[in-house]
Amino acid sequence: MSNDATPAPIALTEHHIKVLLIDDQRIVGETIRRMLADIPGLEFKFCSDPTIALQEADAFSPTVILQDLVMPGADGIEMVRAFRANASTAATPLIVLSSKEEATTKAEAFAAGANDYLVKLPDKLEIVARIRYHSNAYILRLERDEAFAVLQEQQRVIAQELSEAAAYVRSLLPAPMQGDVSVPSDWRFITSSSLGGDSFGYHWLAPDQLAIYLLDVCGHGVGAALLSVSAINTIRNHTLPGTDFSVPSQVLEGLNRAFPMEKQDGKYFTIWYGVLNTATRELRYASGGHPPAIIVSAGGGFQRLDLPGVIIGAFETAQYNDASVTLDPGSKLFVYSDGCYEVFHAENGMMTLDQFGGILASAGAGKGLDQIVNEVQEWQSRPEFEDDFSLLQLQV
Repeated sequence: MSNDATPAPIALTEHHIKVLLIDDQRIVGETIRRMLADIPGLEFKFCSDPTIALQEADAFSPTVILQDLVMPGADGIEMVRAFRANASTAATPLIVLSSKEEATTKAEAFAAGANDYLVKLPDKLEIVARIRYHSNAYILRLERDEAFAVLQEQQRVIAQELSEAAAYVRSLLPAPMQGDVSVPSDWRFITSSSLGGDSFGYHWLAPDQLAIYLLDVCGHGVGAALLSVSAINTIRNHTLPGTDFSVPSQVLEGLNRAFPMEKQDGKYFTIWYGVLNTATRELRYASGGHPPAIIVSAGGGFQRLDLPGVIIGAFETAQYNDASVTLDPGSKLFVYSDGCYEVFHAENGMMTLDQFGGILASAGAGKGLDQIVNEVQEWQSRPEFEDDFSLLQLQV
């Protein structure tokens, strides 16, 4: 169950209307200043030297630029192009303010990048309206871009934190036991998202007693991963008071008391827990709503260890039962999450447990876990899994 982190509120910069006028005639500058003087919050700057117009714009950060076309020592059309080529003013609204009324001049100004054209000197109502219109649109754009940048940074931080959390979850998984060991083991863990709700492990309770467990928290994401980590650490560290960890039913009852749904934001998990006596090859196990473990014999047949049990966290007084089976030499025990077989094929529909058991049995014919993963992927005709894929294999 996804539990997305809540980003901090976005605090946007407060913008106000800032008008930069570029005109070589000071009387024009003063006239425009007076037209705009009674607009609350408006900031006005006049530049009479076109050669420093770009520097003035960079320093002032206007929300709209008013620019004359005819000024000594400057080509007004080229100046419009220069503003558009300048990074800090490329999107700033630019209103040409000129005494020229010819349509060709206006067309040339628009082609160069001007947003608007006014024949000077316009009526106060008109120039104020156009300044407000262009400035407000530009301010909305600034706020949008700023909000998007902040959001991107928040997403980057969250992605980094999720990646670190996913690495921590994976670090809790046991190292495969291979080589000259009494119970060779291997596993595959493929998450459907950056954080999964599956976890598993095994550890020795005694020299001849191996605890084996796999749990699956509902959903995916931060919340599922946190509950998964808490539960798996509880099992590994034996922190369930009054619980004999060699008795699977006691472990499940202890977990059920420790992780009630109402204290886990409505989350629950399923679990399979077993204890293998390596001397006698007896496997004692219990299930909390989890798919049955599957035993594959050396000859390639398979047996499902079906055992009913309530999911962990649903009912405070739930009780669990133990079952046992003796494994034949050379047998393989597979414990897995439902994401390994609840896959859909467009023509054949949902894979059944027996079909998945048949795929596992192929491992008894010398095929490894990667081949099992490949066959499940081929069934669903795509490599990505909709749910976490957790598969644990131990050989007796």
